[in-house]
Amino acid sequence: MDPRNNPYAPGAGTPPPELAGRDVLIERVSIALDRIKNGRSARSFILYGLRGVGKTVLLRKVRLDAESKGLLSVVIEAPEERSLPSVLSPSLRSALLRLRRGAKVKETTERAFKALAGFIKGLRIKYHDIEIGLDSDPEEGLADTGDLNIDLSELLEAAGLAAKDNQTALVIYIDELQYIPKNQLAALITALHHASQKQLPITMIGAGLPQILNQIGSAKSYSERLFEFVSIDRLDVPSAKRALIIPAVAEGVEFEEEAVNTIVKETMGYPYFLQEWGKHSWNLATESPISNHIAEQANIVALSELDESFFRVRLDRLTPQEKRYMRAMAELGPGPHRSGYIAEKMSKGTTSIATIRNSLIAKGMIYSPSYGETAFTVPLFSEFLKRIIPNFQ
Repeated sequence: MDPRNNPYAPGAGTPPPELAGRDVLIERVSIALDRIKNGRSARSFILYGLRGVGKTVLLRKVRLDAESKGLLSVVIEAPEERSLPSVLSPSLRSALLRLRRGAKVKETTERAFKALAGFIKGLRIKYHDIEIGLDSDPEEGLADTGDLNIDLSELLEAAGLAAKDNQTALVIYIDELQYIPKNQLAALITALHHASQKQLPITMIGAGLPQILNQIGSAKSYSERLFEFVSIDRLDVPSAKRALIIPAVAEGVEFEEEAVNTIVKETMGYPYFLQEWGKHSWNLATESPISNHIAEQANIVALSELDESFFRVRLDRLTPQEKRYMRAMAELGPGPHRSGYIAEKMSKGTTSIATIRNSLIAKGMIYSPSYGETAFTVPLFSEFLKRIIPNFQ
């Protein structure tokens, strides 16, 4: 097949040609955002799941749908080693600038800018990574105490009032939510709770790895009443087949049924892997329908490419001891595994490897699905580790 016409789109957050199996969730979020815009209550959303299940794609989809209805977006990807104020401030400034251009009520919009100016001025000393100019002079006493808990609540209140007066809503989209430090996450939860109590049209849709459940719960005890936690998992078999078949059919190409079954089995229904296998099947095929022989060849090529990119970049971030910990996990199988079994495989005590485990969780490589258990956040990673480090010692 002509690679120029290849419809598949593997990538970090790249929208797939067919967003299969997510319609119910997209509609749930749409209803919640419509309610908030219309002055009715609705909880914020936390989407959580492993790497490659499409959380970023879903964030983008619901954001674009909301923007088409006139809702304002504050878009953040929470990076490691950056503070929440430093990534929130410029994105919120951009949203307020859009609001200012079409503002029906100028006063509250300008006050939101003053609150942002005070927020930046008050926190620059504490968070040295804040690098943004001020559009307005701060209003003394408004979001300028230097205390993130107080200032963020006042800032979101001012922004929410401006959105309300201008008959819209402000939606904060945060990807990689697990990287926000606990104290800053607690301040964000407090601010959203404050805005909710005042019935302001401001909400959050966040996405993160499974450990975000524990992080949010420990940050604020009332979090379960403020958020809807939605597990984003791999696709069921019918949805996985649609994600693979429909893009090809749109280009006049079909798959043999056996080929579809092979790809769905090898990818385990993970959306990102479906796009990778689809891409390589297309590029290897010379005619339609794409045969099972081609699907089996695509499996070899896809794994080889993933080993050198998707998997490799994650492995290269780890220290030798962290690699050994994860290789011990792989030796035990896909998981999850009890911490004691991992320690035993490493010939160490459970307490002695706790620091390594905590570091791997902080790096987003593993998570704890239940107390005392550990699992990979990256699907198929155990098999990769066995390929790249054949012998465990």
